Amino acid sequence: MASDPLLGLSIGELGTKLRSGETTPTALARAAIDALDSTGRELNAVATIMEERGMREAQRAEDELATGHDRGPLHGIPWGAKDLLAAVGAPTTWGATPFRDQVFDFDATVVKRLEQAGAVLVAKFAMVELAGGMGYEELDAAWTGPGRNPWDHESWAGGSSSGSGAAVGARLLPFAIGSETFGSIITPASYCGISGLRPTYGRVSRYGAMALSWTLDKLGPLCRSAEDCGLVLDAIAGPDENDPTSVQRTFQHPSPDARRDGFRFAIPAGWEQGTEAGIVDNIRESLNTLREIGTVEEVTLPDMPAPQAARIIIAAEGASAFEDIIEDGRVMQLRAPSCRVKPHVYATIPARDYLRAMRVRRHVSVAYDRITAEYDAIVGPTTGNVSPLLTTGLDRSSRPTTSAPIGAPGNLAGLPAIAVPNGFGDRGMPTSLQFTGRTWTESRLLAIANEYQARTEHHMAAPPADM
Repeated sequence: MASDPLLGLSIGELGTKLRSGETTPTALARAAIDALDSTGRELNAVATIMEERGMREAQRAEDELATGHDRGPLHGIPWGAKDLLAAVGAPTTWGATPFRDQVFDFDATVVKRLEQAGAVLVAKFAMVELAGGMGYEELDAAWTGPGRNPWDHESWAGGSSSGSGAAVGARLLPFAIGSETFGSIITPASYCGISGLRPTYGRVSRYGAMALSWTLDKLGPLCRSAEDCGLVLDAIAGPDENDPTSVQRTFQHPSPDARRDGFRFAIPAGWEQGTEAGIVDNIRESLNTLREIGTVEEVTLPDMPAPQAARIIIAAEGASAFEDIIEDGRVMQLRAPSCRVKPHVYATIPARDYLRAMRVRRHVSVAYDRITAEYDAIVGPTTGNVSPLLTTGLDRSSRPTTSAPIGAPGNLAGLPAIAVPNGFGDRGMPTSLQFTGRTWTESRLLAIANEYQARTEHHMAAPPADM
């Protein structure tokens, strides 16, 4: 079943049609629910469709807009939440069998803020079980089954925000919220041909979200474009008394007169190593586009064990977060065999190793703050490969360069990044360009990404209608 063409429009375009009377919030919500109930389920993207809440919120938005009460650009726009966000009206399963019946009686702060902005929550989206924190190696590591890619249903949508990426990529609704600890927003954005924004650590409250790694977890939007990412971030950013790690920092969505050129970009030396040929070609073409709005310099990144430190921190904090199901044996209910074994190993990580990793993290943060202070963005491939076929596994030992050179240090240091489509590679699957900046520079990254997308059309491409 093809989704309603309106769902393929941007947030701004939909807002224009809502305010002109060409469509209504209830019509959009119904179209999104129907599309998710058909194509969304084919993609294994759906955990729960929230029809009752969605239609109620849509009717309220419709009534408010009719009386002139306009909450802003997200008013009446349908969206979906990764299933680690608490939301009244649906289970919050964390993608894992032991929690399939888990229900919370409150909304996560992000959910509440989007409701206040007038957005209409219509679904909870599938995810890799426990956000991949148990070290999955299998692509079907979720009770909902493998996340299927809208560009090729036999390929992976990416993890751990697989459902969020697939649903937005398939044009089933305009945006979704995902989470990232070590690539879980930018990877599905890359694989599904959409834009994904990882905010600075502390920019967005995580209250009501499943905790995997308290010192690394971040929430952010997956959208059709960078412009849409900025609109969503504008609604969800800001401090929250319920989350002491959230920070009082002002975020300003780029205005039409935002800086459009004179940018200074850096690309890491040796970025081509381990990167698929088609992706290399597309990045080189992207660099030519970026030279129209700034300069591109090669930079040698510090030789630091950032990936190793990040993995130790995630493993240790994840074992603590899920100590109860490890000890009582429920971990054996997880779908992926690797996820049943590794938690027991993670639970034995010595405190000295965790502390060493945290000390490495401090050095990484200082080093990358110095580098990112000199440039508007560090650029490179979001992933070194296109979406893998579902018949393969995640053998990370043989594919060590599946993310940008700055992917691990960027997460470790809490740096913001945005991934945007930049063409197609092997098997005709999407490829992606990533911009990473200094902490708290999301506005600048969005201005850059907006200008890039104004000069290219990669983000306008949609999956074949007959998929």
